[in-house]
Amino acid sequence: MPMQYYYVLASEKFLTEIEPLEEVFRERTKHYQREGKEIDFFLVRRPAFLEAPEFAEVKAKCPQPAAAIVTTNRDFATFLKLRLEFVLTGSFEAPSPTIPDPLASNV
Repeated sequence: MPMQYYYVLASEKFLTEIEPLEEVFRERTKHYQREGKEIDFFLVRRPAFLEAPEFAEVKAKCPQPAAAIVTTNRDFATFLKLRLEFVLTGSFEAPSPTIPDPLASNV
């Protein structure tokens, strides 16, 4: 059954070198551990979902190579958009015929 995924997309350099995501992920992971929640966010370098035909426009807007934070938590995606500013955001359902694996990478 398909699930809704939210993404925060930017250049790989921005998400992995310029922005201190490690701190955000560490804080979020600790919070989830305290709450007994499973991790629902992932950093995907060169996300394969960008190859789906419906993402042609989004891919064209994002500097390549790209990276994405993919999550099932809409509120966390909104928080990241506000925190990071210079990112593209959106959502998709997966698995689907064009996106069989939401966390697949083209690395």
